[in-house]
Amino acid sequence: MKPNKKRLTCIICPISCVIDTEYNSRGIKSIKGHQCKKGELYAKEELFNPTRILTTTIKVYGGVLPLVSVKTDKPIPKDKIFSVMAEVMRVTLHAPVKLGDIIIKNVLDTKANIVATKTVERFHG
Repeated sequence: MKPNKKRLTCIICPISCVIDTEYNSRGIKSIKGHQCKKGELYAKEELFNPTRILTTTIKVYGGVLPLVSVKTDKPIPKDKIFSVMAEVMRVTLHAPVKLGDIIIKNVLDTKANIVATKTVERFHG
């Protein structure tokens, strides 16, 4: 079985190591270029279980701002990002929205919540 090759740029720390990997469905054959153990762990995760924090906005009615920023409170599988975005796009909120409010609990069974990252007060004008 011929190994696949992939070059990654580690995003864990400011060094941004360029990591060259060789792997197949059974696992990693080689990892080179990382300057610390975190880079090796990042490469393994990125090859076999890539995840991301999703950040976006949701429309707010009656608020001092028209949108509130939100994010997942933990990384979600990269292949679920578009499905989670579709779920978030179905939501509209009414002010006030408080920093830390859980907007969607356990979104699409990812064990991640969509939470507000900003407070949007009610408009009193």
